[in-house]
Amino acid sequence: MTATPDIDAFTRAYWDAAAEGRLLIRRCRACARPHHYPREFCPHCWSEDVVWEPATGRATLYTWSVVHRNDLPPFDARVPYVAAVVDLAEGPRMMTEVVDVPEDALRVDMELEVAFRAGVDGVAVPVFTAPPS
Repeated sequence: MTATPDIDAFTRAYWDAAAEGRLLIRRCRACARPHHYPREFCPHCWSEDVVWEPATGRATLYTWSVVHRNDLPPFDARVPYVAAVVDLAEGPRMMTEVVDVPEDALRVDMELEVAFRAGVDGVAVPVFTAPPS
């Protein structure tokens, strides 16, 4: 099992933007609804007329779990970590990780912003953290 994302011709734009510190989502031009994770079709109306667009990087915390044990690399070196689901400002939900926020400070609906961490093989991975006060 690998933690490296599959980067192909379709997902390259997403990972290239992440390497530049930008988060992209997909938007359907037929029904105008955004979605994440990136797909080649709209999960709402099934149109294939979907485009990349920049996300603001703002989100709110929907739910989370603090992982204290994970024997799979590279996660084993990072425990404990916060696996989370966030609601992006644009609407879609995204599975991610919350970083640099104390466990006792986590709250449903808390404001977060995107950050990027170097993942396996140097691929930039979007994570979320509390915005500066």
